[in-house]
Amino acid sequence: MYAIVEFMGSHIRIEKGSVIKVPFMAKAESGTAIKMDRVLLIDDGKDVSFGQPIIETAHATGEVMKHGREKKIIVFKKKRRKGYRKTQGHRQDFTEIKIKEITF
Repeated sequence: MYAIVEFMGSHIRIEKGSVIKVPFMAKAESGTAIKMDRVLLIDDGKDVSFGQPIIETAHATGEVMKHGREKKIIVFKKKRRKGYRKTQGHRQDFTEIKIKEITF
């Protein structure tokens, strides 16, 4: 069984027991329960249910596992024949969420 939910501005495919990375959630501490109530699609193996745009009776719950930072991303800019070179980088923050259950 899997579902597609809209969470923090993006569509995410989730399954029970899976761990997903979402953009950093500052107010959520480790162990906090998260409820995702914007479920767009549910597939239980037999049939597929689509929302228009969401399924009102469905929701998914998860638990915040940890916060972390991704690997460094290098941003390099150059203009040829001008002597312009600029290197910057950053590490994106993320939050890991473990999906506990999907109810329909």
